Amino acid sequence: MTPRMQNPAFAIANVGPALISLGQALGATRIGNIPLKLVLLTHIRTSQLNGCSYCVSFHSREARKAGETEDRLYAVAAWRHSSLFSAAEKAALELTEAVTVVGAGEMVSDDLWLEVGRHFAQEELAALLLEIATTNLWNRLNAATQQQFHIKAPAAA
Repeated sequence: MTPRMQNPAFAIANVGPALISLGQALGATRIGNIPLKLVLLTHIRTSQLNGCSYCVSFHSREARKAGETEDRLYAVAAWRHSSLFSAAEKAALELTEAVTVVGAGEMVSDDLWLEVGRHFAQEELAALLLEIATTNLWNRLNAATQQQFHIKAPAAA
């Protein structure tokens, strides 16, 4: 599979930097609100659901650097059936799936909204929703244009 074109966010002036700025603004919000590891798990799960191999690879590497364990990275695809995730993490992952998989009825049920609200304050919930929506945007652009994650070869000794 080869990329069809450069990522559209970078094909139009000012769009890529604006999206990167959004990500940076959300990153600043993470401090003290929602653990970075949880944000990265939502990015990975969103990317899995959208079939964005670029973002699955990218965010998995980010999660490892942030101290996420291999076992949890492997289990995120089957989080409902794993004891490795807390109730708050499961609520966030369920919200991730509800916001990502659209067109199957009610997007976020009242029950799910109440459950997520038990674990996260309004500002944290706002940040989670923006993280999920932004990841969905990047996923859709990357998947549609077949962007590939390239692993850099180690430097010669």
